[in-house]
Amino acid sequence: MNFEELYNTHKNLVFNLALQYVQNTEDAEDITQDVFVTVHQSLQNFKHESSLSTWLYRITINKSLDFIKAKKRKKRFGFIVSFFNKDNEELTYDFPHFNHPGVQLEDKEALMNLFKHINALPENQKTALILHKIEQKTQIEVAEIMEISPKAVESLIQRAKTNLSKKINKNEG
Repeated sequence: MNFEELYNTHKNLVFNLALQYVQNTEDAEDITQDVFVTVHQSLQNFKHESSLSTWLYRITINKSLDFIKAKKRKKRFGFIVSFFNKDNEELTYDFPHFNHPGVQLEDKEALMNLFKHINALPENQKTALILHKIEQKTQIEVAEIMEISPKAVESLIQRAKTNLSKKINKNEG
């Protein structure tokens, strides 16, 4: 399979997975582009020990998490700089936008709230939950993608559900 075929076959998988992490189409497009740049540069080194889609999932997850970390660092830095910039009374960073295609306007607030809680989970719980519940991967597939045991995946999903439940109940109470 050449790179163009690989891109055309898997671009939606990569974009949709990135979108689950960032909930913003523009950011997901940036991550998708970054993933395929990495894939293009690394394709000759791909080892067929795992499937191509598993490899793409790993790269996409890592790029998504790196993107989120970079955005958080930029926000913190922007917030700190705004304290010292006396000429400008406005904050120099913007708050995240929730822009997920296919979500009805009336459902956006509820979904935005849910993703706020999902985004607050530890990275490994968030990844296991997204892959299993949103991407509909089996626990065995999630284990392969995350390079952990299926039992560890089960535990992560349970902890993620418990943490989500606590966060949601805390907000409603």
